[in-house]
Parts: sequence; structure tokens; C-alpha cells
Amino acid sequence: MDSSKEVSLEIFPYIRVYKDGTFDRLTGFEIAPPGLDPETRVESKDVLILPDTGISARIYRPSSASASAAKKLPLVIYFHGGAFIIASIADPKYHASLNAFVAESDIIVVSVDYRRVPEYPLPAAYDDSWAALQWIASGEARRESWLRDQADFDRLFLIGDSGGANMSHHLAMRLRGDVLGERVKLSGIGMIQPYFWGETPIGAEVADPGRKALVDSWWRFVCASDKGCDDPLINPFADGAPGVNGLACEKVLVIVSEKDILRDRGRLYYDKLAESGGAVAAEIMEIEGEDHVFQIFDPSCEKAKRLFKRMASFVNSDGDDHNKESAE
Repeated sequence: MDSSKEVSLEIFPYIRVYKDGTFDRLTGFEIAPPGLDPETRVESKDVLILPDTGISARIYRPSSASASAAKKLPLVIYFHGGAFIIASIADPKYHASLNAFVAESDIIVVSVDYRRVPEYPLPAAYDDSWAALQWIASGEARRESWLRDQADFDRLFLIGDSGGANMSHHLAMRLRGDVLGERVKLSGIGMIQPYFWGETPIGAEVADPGRKALVDSWWRFVCASDKGCDDPLINPFADGAPGVNGLACEKVLVIVSEKDILRDRGRLYYDKLAESGGAVAAEIMEIEGEDHVFQIFDPSCEKAKRLFKRMASFVNSDGDDHNKESAE
């Protein structure tokens, strides 16, 4: 970080932009290599999936999968959070949390390294995530040995936290009206502390204008929209936005945290799903006493373990136990 240059903008806690146009990310730039995790016995490796844009993914599998290739495991496409500004598939915190999730769930995970703001303005992240889904549906993905031998492409889930959950929603909406939806059977989406927002405060946002203004600044930095925080990308229930009608999946799990300023947006998303009366089964889990993406910061804590267990149950269930709510 360069402290000698004049700062033009700081988006706390993510990025500092200087008047000469350069910037420093303030967090989320650490790197952890793939490989065998000695604690969870989960294996991982990096693969280039989109040569034209240089987009890669980190694939995770339980170590037992290599010894039992005949058993096909659910396939999860994971999108990390970071407000579209920070983090990557190699972030040590995300790497540790996905090791824990895979170990608990007995699944295959493809974590997508989409491009970030400000180098690549939105909708680059959404476009990369859509292209990753196209890659999953292509013959190229089936030529990747771990996926070919161990992934069940008919049990496909999109899961993300924060901004990654936001993208999971938009991908599931886009699939319904696209020819890709004829080739991709999406079993469900997992929305962990989803990053949705809006101009008009709701719930806890009303009593906390400081945090409301902070989250406003995040979105206005990454998305140059004249609709501000009512852009349909961040507010699926703004005027003219499609809401949740048309999700191309069988079920949705929304997980929110009690102290998270985004909590009420996640609950609203669940409520709208439950009210829609459509074919999508909705579940919600609220974690008491925790804030945004606490499970990324401490994946070994007991509440993180309960979160991973709930996601594992969601991915591995047969679809008979839905439309439920629980508080942990």
C-alpha cells in the first residue's frame, strides 16, 4: 500500500482509490495454494476453465472420492463473496471454509474465480459466472478427471455467500429463459447471507443509518447505475425487477445471521419465495449472535459447523423436507 499518494476515495473496509487512478485493496488479497488439507483430508486443485478471459476455478473433493470413483457426488458451483471487490478462490479464509464444507457434505465443489471491480466493472463478475455455468454444461468440464469420474451433473447446485449468493440468484433466473436451461438441471441454490439491498431502508437498517450508508457506498462504487441501490442486480424487488418468479431450480436455502445488516434483505427474499406459491421449495436458517460471513472468518467454530451441516443436508436431501424455518 502506498501512503504517500493522495486518496480520492476509500470504500471501507475494501479498497482505497488514489487521485492518479491507482488503488490498493485493503484486505482479501492473501493467497493459499491448493492441495491436500491435512485437517479435513479434502483435496483441491486449480484449473483454467475460460482461456479467453483467464478465469480459473478451484476444484475440491473429499479424499475418499479418489478411492471410490464409482460413487457420484453432488456438484456444487460456488461463488465467493467480497462485495465484488475483494477475495478470490485462493483466499486462505475461503479455502479453509470450503475445505470444511466439502468435508462435512461429501460433495464436489467448483469455486469460480470471477473478475472483480474496479479492474473489470460489472457485469463482468456476472458474465464470468454465467460462462462458468456454460463450461459446466460443456464437454470440456466432463473431460476434467475429477468431475468426469466423481461429479453427478444431475445433482447440480449453485451456492454462494454475500455477493456470490446474489450471483447464484441471477444465474438461476437467467437459466429459465435461456437455451442453456435445457441442458442444465439445477437442483437448488444456497444463499448464504445474500448481498441484496435497496434505497429505502427496511428492518434493522432503519435504526442504523450509519451501516445503511456504508453498504450504500459499496454498491454505488461497484455499479454505476442511475437507479443506485434499486438497480435490479442488487434489489430483485425494486420496481420493474422480476423478483423471484422464474427461478430455474427445485429448492432454495437462505441462511442469514442475526447481527448482519443484510439480514432483513435475506429474510425478505425467503418471504417472497414462500409467498409466491410456486414450484420452488424455500427453506431458511437464522444464526443467532453472529454477523456477516462469520463462517468464513472462523470455519471451525460451532455455529459455522452447524451452518455447514445444514448446507450438507440441503445438498444431499431427497427433496421431501422443505418449506421449513429454523434458528440456531
